Amino acid sequence: MVIGLGISGQAAARFLAARGAHLVMTDLRTDLSRTELPAGELHLGAEDPSWLTGGATANHVDLVVASPGVPPASALMIAARDRRIPIITEIELGSRFLSAPIVAITGTNGKSTVTVMIGEIFKAAGLKTFVGGNLGTPLVEAVADAHDVAVIEVSSYQLELIKSFKPRVGIHLNLTDDHLDRYRDLDEYGHAKARLFENQERGDWAILNRDDAHVWKLAHEVRSRVFSFGFERPAAAVIETLRAIWCEGDWLVFDDAGSFGRIALDGFRLPGRHNLLNAMASAAAALAMGITPQIIERALAGFSGLPHRTEFVRDKDGVRYIDDSKGTNVGAVVEALAATDGPVILIAGGVDKGGDYGPLRAPLKEKVRLLILIGAARDKMRTALDRATAIETAHTLADAVRIATVNAHRGDTVMLSPACSSFDQFKDYAERGRVFQELVRAL
Repeated sequence: MVIGLGISGQAAARFLAARGAHLVMTDLRTDLSRTELPAGELHLGAEDPSWLTGGATANHVDLVVASPGVPPASALMIAARDRRIPIITEIELGSRFLSAPIVAITGTNGKSTVTVMIGEIFKAAGLKTFVGGNLGTPLVEAVADAHDVAVIEVSSYQLELIKSFKPRVGIHLNLTDDHLDRYRDLDEYGHAKARLFENQERGDWAILNRDDAHVWKLAHEVRSRVFSFGFERPAAAVIETLRAIWCEGDWLVFDDAGSFGRIALDGFRLPGRHNLLNAMASAAAALAMGITPQIIERALAGFSGLPHRTEFVRDKDGVRYIDDSKGTNVGAVVEALAATDGPVILIAGGVDKGGDYGPLRAPLKEKVRLLILIGAARDKMRTALDRATAIETAHTLADAVRIATVNAHRGDTVMLSPACSSFDQFKDYAERGRVFQELVRAL
């Protein structure tokens, strides 16, 4: 049974059908096209646990592949657990058939950027590289071709149900409040992320952010070798036992088993401290996989970033417009503001994800002279951020852009960085970002 027929669910269904599986496919949506799916039993718009044991058909379910967005409280998930039917996700399925080593990236923020960045480094080294996972292309689609390496973004949702999934290199970037509409607290969310390392062995690598206390504590828990990254040179005791990379001016400096090396950053174009951390994590992963510093340096200099991540849209009458629609949690917005010169007019809001908006208060006071709130979360955010800066509300993104433009002065930056998901008004963060850019270019 494949539960959830989004991108990864459909890919898993096609993959399983091609290998002779009899399929039961389900989704709560009713508008899916049958032509996009392989042959098999299809149920849309409801959940009935009897489907697991045959129901009105002859199919008995031996394995469940659940899409990441399917909640654990789904009636089918509960029934499958009660019946002791194995439940896995698409990344687990793909990893069982993939011969190439896997480099897997998780963390609250920066996953997609680091995934693509590492992919570009490997491609620059001449490796046939698959880049995907939660980023867009499901891992099962890597199985059809012979790759030298697979670089994949993995979410906490995908990691919840792994069994044997084991990356050669696992990277944990950071951990801040997010998805607390799914997890009880930060500890439960962090535990799901940490599953990235649970099947690793002594010859594998864990790339860990030593500037993030939640991540760095894993250095004493993993079985794999640790390569740490952070801004300051670590203490001698850390260097003696672990490999490390840090920042010195316009250089990344690394200690690779007692051998020091440097990677120039003078050609690196992405703004902000968070992107320097992303570069460090990417470089550490590449070094762990045997890529030379010279290749890493060239690839970093050629990397221009991903859409909707502090992306410059235009300058109009001396006002800069920045699209950071991918800033879907508070931590991401804090980093975006840190990377942006003030004063800022910030557009935020959308669907609340259960996190604490408190960490926004200090950067709002420091840099933001007007906060414009939209979407379902705007009233909650206004209450939480009261008196941190001037606040206005708007019903739509178009209204927010209009208000921002009327209030902007030469030298200001108008930035969309929502701290919320987009699902109240948009299909996803990318659509929200595209609409913002269209509105800005029409000014």
